Amino acid sequence: MSAASVAVVILNWNGKALLEQFLPSVVQSVYPNLQLIVGDNASTDDSVAFVKASYPQIKVIENDHNYGFAAGYNKLLEQVEADYYILLNSDVEVPANWIQPVIEAMEADVSIAAAQPKIKWQKDKRSFEYAGAAGGYLDLHGYPFCRGRLFDTIETDSGQYNDQKEIFWASGAALFIKSKCWKESSGLDPDFFAHMEEIDLCWRLKNLGYKVIYCPAAEVYHLGGSTLSAENPYKTYLNFRNNLVTMQKNLPLNDAYSRIFIRMAIDFVAWLNFLLKGKTQMAWAINKAHYHFLINLSKNGAKRTNQQIRFQKHSGQYPSSIIWAYFIKKIRIFSQL
Repeated sequence: MSAASVAVVILNWNGKALLEQFLPSVVQSVYPNLQLIVGDNASTDDSVAFVKASYPQIKVIENDHNYGFAAGYNKLLEQVEADYYILLNSDVEVPANWIQPVIEAMEADVSIAAAQPKIKWQKDKRSFEYAGAAGGYLDLHGYPFCRGRLFDTIETDSGQYNDQKEIFWASGAALFIKSKCWKESSGLDPDFFAHMEEIDLCWRLKNLGYKVIYCPAAEVYHLGGSTLSAENPYKTYLNFRNNLVTMQKNLPLNDAYSRIFIRMAIDFVAWLNFLLKGKTQMAWAINKAHYHFLINLSKNGAKRTNQQIRFQKHSGQYPSSIIWAYFIKKIRIFSQL
């Protein structure tokens, strides 16, 4: 039997320096039925020329506009034929055999739609990386966190999360997804632009009855923070807005709005904290996020589907508040939750 076909797709926007640094490892990937693709979001640097000249084995697909992460990938993958897509950030270093273990795990169970490898920090490969670590979880109020990373506390990898298991969301830094599941779920929500889009996608997949897993038999090394820094107000706006939209789209209808109200109240505490610290731009970003969420309630409400399935409890949901656990109970390690 021939191996399932796999397409590694890297979305680029003005990222020549990252491509120069990280493509050398990607082209060394070992898998018997593999396409390597760089999709470009209308870069204004010479990224495309660099890839075409330096890596003729990589297919280049060019978007006519910077559509952001979500819509950018949607447009690219309309032009890619493979059994599996791997959405790989341009700032990820990979070892040669990082694909096969994940594909084998996904092939073993038809109900698995998406997966991620172990994600560690490229600058210190002993440590987990912020965006994904050992698999994504979601708390009662919609806050995402990871095995290996609670807020700013990053664990060192000592093999404590070497068990393959079902999670809530797989990181968009190295997201494996069956192409038929991508198409069935309509891909990423283009209105998100960037941030939280993979959590929304994984939640929708779970509402369709699929599983999302973490596969520690493969690991990759993510630099992180290459597009927007944690202190960027636009990143804060996207995270707060998209988090609320994700809850509205995917929670049971009889539960969604009460939990969103509580979440917005918690957001107010974050807003006040920013204000007291003199970070007025960050506080304003939360105001803007809430405003845009509220004026688009009807639009985003219309995206709710498969109501008969979405009432079930999903693996990877933490039944309490990660805010309370971390800031009040002072829990710093995932295994202590």
